[in-house]
Amino acid sequence: MNEPQTVDRVLLVAAVVLILVAGAALLARIWRGPSMLDRAIALDVCAALIIAGLGAKSAFARDPFYFPIMLVLAFLGFTGSVGIARFIAVRDRPPGRPHRPGGRRDGGTS
Repeated sequence: MNEPQTVDRVLLVAAVVLILVAGAALLARIWRGPSMLDRAIALDVCAALIIAGLGAKSAFARDPFYFPIMLVLAFLGFTGSVGIARFIAVRDRPPGRPHRPGGRRDGGTS
């Protein structure tokens, strides 16, 4: 194995170790919370870590097989995050402030 290949392998191993450490911290955040928003953000980060892990595996094997899977996971992670954020925004609305479809709170029509 020549020097560039050795450097590639060392960097890939370091990336996998960092992904594993981030995954352990992520599990701690999901477990401890304390709020629903913290857990929702942690699940979004979980999708990003899965994508990063697949990218590292793809780079290690020098195989582009996982690229479409990574793209689909990124789309699902984004739509899931937006859905959770909308759910939390509706649930955590302060009392006495009804939702107005036009977005204006002053009752104006223009």
